[in-house]
Amino acid sequence: MKLIKAIIRPEKLNDVLKALYQAEVRGLTVSRVQGHGGETEAVETYRGMSVKMALVEKVVIEIGVSEPFVDAAVKAVMNAARTGEVGDGKIFVLPIDAVHRIRTAEKDVAAVTPVAS
Repeated sequence: MKLIKAIIRPEKLNDVLKALYQAEVRGLTVSRVQGHGGETEAVETYRGMSVKMALVEKVVIEIGVSEPFVDAAVKAVMNAARTGEVGDGKIFVLPIDAVHRIRTAEKDVAAVTPVAS
């Protein structure tokens, strides 16, 4: 099991959500955040040094998936979020020790597998 944490441009969110749906990746959390990376623009002086310090609006998508869905989820986000410009974001893939579905008490893979309707 893995936690995929993608930091993307806000304007690419709908494209990414559509791509994840088409890849049959379900269950995610979306948060609006601020941060800076390669696209920083404002320059400030701090202790005699010039430092770029602009915070930019981003969206973080967190997706808990079982192993068979890792590559599909990463590819979906990568392709849908890419503009080719600085500031497209990052994707982190982290190990998960345990997952518990509160409603049913299912654990691990059963808890990250979509519920059949």
